[in-house]
Amino acid sequence: MTTAINRAELLELLLPVARAAGQAIMDIYATDFAVRGKSDASPVTEADEKAEAVILPQLARLTPDILVVSEEEASAGRIPNVAGRFWLVDPLDGTKEFINRNGEFTVNIALIDNYRPVLGVVLAPALDRLFAGAEGVGAFVEEKGQRRAIHCRAVPADGLTVVASRSHGDAEALEKFLAGRKVASQTNAGSSLKLCLVAAGEADLYPRLGRTMEWDIAAGDSVLRAAGGIVKTLDGVALGYGKSDFANPHFYAGGLGA
Repeated sequence: MTTAINRAELLELLLPVARAAGQAIMDIYATDFAVRGKSDASPVTEADEKAEAVILPQLARLTPDILVVSEEEASAGRIPNVAGRFWLVDPLDGTKEFINRNGEFTVNIALIDNYRPVLGVVLAPALDRLFAGAEGVGAFVEEKGQRRAIHCRAVPADGLTVVASRSHGDAEALEKFLAGRKVASQTNAGSSLKLCLVAAGEADLYPRLGRTMEWDIAAGDSVLRAAGGIVKTLDGVALGYGKSDFANPHFYAGGLGA
């Protein structure tokens, strides 16, 4: 189910799955939810677990032959041996944004094939923005009841719009990375939304100079690549997926000419 011919169909089938997970998250968001710490000291809530419980059975139904690596399952030590083709799921990316109630958290579902993210959906349920894209299909955003195609833009003459992490930043490292680049403005955003802002032509560059896991960015990377952009390591090599520990090196995401 991963050729260019049927990726469009699979992408459409994922949209209601992401929206159902988003609704499960919003149901918890409306309550006085509790926050717990995982073994790595990162926060987790019932919303992370509820969203994962929505997504995993649906992926098993849609693609029973494709294994799934999901953040909360991985945190519990349940990581399947994957190779070639597999799903990467972060049921609630931006848990800190969720806890802070700023709306900048997302549901992330991505398909990896031959170490590349070839299909992905990113839903920001509190913002009512859904980004989706697939290799050979293109990328789009759904908001306010409408769908429109999205593409990375050429960098404007007045310089780059840089988007950085709202909750995980290293100002000194970012300043060093941007040295010599013409920067028009800098903004902050949470979760995988940063990748989607580049994909939608609302930003030009997202440097991530800190720790991330593959499930944090795979869906956004899928959307970005489908929109004409790329995620690269600081050595300029396209980021790959399926690493033994699923940890990413530092990277930057950019649009045309990145």
